[in-house]
Amino acid sequence: MKIWLDGGLQDTETARVSVFDHGLTVGDGIFETLKAVDGRPFALTRHLDRLARSARGLGLPEPDLDEVRRACAAVLEANPMPLGRLRITYTGGLSPLGSDRGDQGTTLVVALGETKRRPDTTSVITVPWTRNERGALTGLKTTSYAENVVALARAHELGASEALFANTVGQLCEGTGSNVFVVLDGEIHTPPVASGCLAGITRALAVEWTGAKESDLPLSVLAEADEVFLTSTLRDVQAVHRVDDRDLADAPGPVTAKAMLVWDERAADDLDP
Repeated sequence: MKIWLDGGLQDTETARVSVFDHGLTVGDGIFETLKAVDGRPFALTRHLDRLARSARGLGLPEPDLDEVRRACAAVLEANPMPLGRLRITYTGGLSPLGSDRGDQGTTLVVALGETKRRPDTTSVITVPWTRNERGALTGLKTTSYAENVVALARAHELGASEALFANTVGQLCEGTGSNVFVVLDGEIHTPPVASGCLAGITRALAVEWTGAKESDLPLSVLAEADEVFLTSTLRDVQAVHRVDDRDLADAPGPVTAKAMLVWDERAADDLDP
């Protein structure tokens, strides 16, 4: 396997990042995950735009997006596979121990791992921890993911694939790595970005392609919604058949099934929408 590091391709067995990299010591970094089908990335432009926004929000130097594009193309060409998880990681680079950044420049890593198509339905849980809709990192896709690791581990312990958060005022927010949609009286709703959720690329396309409404929703909506589904880069649109102890036995319901079909058709028509 080959990855991109320090301006070129390197073997994964010998590639090395310093133990003093700020992304490792304090989580000072950002990332993007893209789906790659037969060596072609999906929605690359949107992902790079968000990478740049996250860099600005974290105060990192603007990434060279032309280099990132070259890196993605090189890694995909070097590692052919039918379905891949393409990961772009960009950190504060070599820095002193502590929160201050160094002056040695940033680190860019692009790597690829093989993956499989997700099941059509899944189960989720809610967790007691909250998203802070007013935090310094709200809306940024940073490498500070330990909170998600803890919540996702809880989900796996309970036989689910995702954990859903409320924000600090009890509104439905997002999953550890997904956005959440609910169907109420035949209409699709999803929490607005102001709820504290990440502005997911798949979320934005799903809103555009299905006409979903952005609505403030209480966490309790999960107990009464007719249908629930998740969106993310690797899930695409995925129906939910269980929320905590509540079964949605007919998942995917008719509205979700139509959203899944629309997604597959539109995504196949344009790899960089």
